[in-house]
Amino acid sequence: MISIAPQLEHSSDQPEPVRRRPTIRVDAAACPVSVRHTLDRMARSRQLALVYYLDENHELTPDYGQVQQVGQGHDAVDMALINHVESGDLVVTQDYGLAALVLARRGEAIHPGGRVFNDQNIDQLLFERHLSAKARRAGHRTSNPRRRKSTDDKSFAAQLRTILDRWATLG
Repeated sequence: MISIAPQLEHSSDQPEPVRRRPTIRVDAAACPVSVRHTLDRMARSRQLALVYYLDENHELTPDYGQVQQVGQGHDAVDMALINHVESGDLVVTQDYGLAALVLARRGEAIHPGGRVFNDQNIDQLLFERHLSAKARRAGHRTSNPRRRKSTDDKSFAAQLRTILDRWATLG
């Protein structure tokens, strides 16, 4: 049985509903140091919550924000992170699967290289990941990921700034 909750009307004598400030959440184990520094700087200057997630085999002492350390195991960090994501949060990750879960939770996701994951590109990225895994299982060699360049840092910073500026206008 499906029940539909009645829409609450907002009258002028009631206070505006308080909008929760979004949190920046980071899949931190493979997050480049330059990206962490950019996140620290921008989150601190805007007084945003910043949480790094990593397993117990890694250590991190950020200049700003907090660390959420979880047990080891396949996808333990991803599961802990996604269980904390709320609508509007931003997740920094290289993992397309995690990015898809974040989007399903009405969060935002960005790659450390600056690519913003969205409903228009996530299906194609997941499909390409599937084809690459299938080729590897069949014994085909795939190329190694390219080296990180300074343009990746600049792209990430620019995209992050765009997202955070949009958050400020929604404020």
